Amino acid sequence: MPTPRPAIAVAVVMRRERIEGPMSRWQPWRWVLADVVPQEDSFGLLPRLLYQNDDEERWLHPGFTVELFQDDAEGYYLNTSTDNPAWFVLWRMHEGDEAEEGGAGPPARPVAVSLSYHDAGRWLDAQETVEQVPAPAGVVDWLSAFVAEHHVAEPKRRKRPESFRTLTDRFGN
Repeated sequence: MPTPRPAIAVAVVMRRERIEGPMSRWQPWRWVLADVVPQEDSFGLLPRLLYQNDDEERWLHPGFTVELFQDDAEGYYLNTSTDNPAWFVLWRMHEGDEAEEGGAGPPARPVAVSLSYHDAGRWLDAQETVEQVPAPAGVVDWLSAFVAEHHVAEPKRRKRPESFRTLTDRFGN
């Protein structure tokens, strides 16, 4: 029987903030990632409003599981080896009936959460909206322990200088 992958349950906090200045003529509000927090049983499954005033709203989106995969140890290593290890969150704006007032929550919806640089890079390559927030020390320690156990650094290969290759190899003739 295979052992389960290490995982952590999290919720995403999205913030809707008022835009000031000339840009507010075209877009009075914008959505940004506020935080990623540990999932609590009391969160339920539906998004809910946490805070609201004239200039800001904060929405909690529960129900995300961040699993660690052995074959993505390099992506986790790249995250833990930076000065600021982070959560990466892919989120989208939903329009139409489900984004209407009184619907099932706000139009800005997180889709996925990861700790891997590779995941974030793939999402960005696909033209998705990806933001990051700092990961807490406990999560970084957990991720670092996984990296220490599973990451194998690939040996650096020396590239032969172009001057050693024949002209047909260099120019494809």
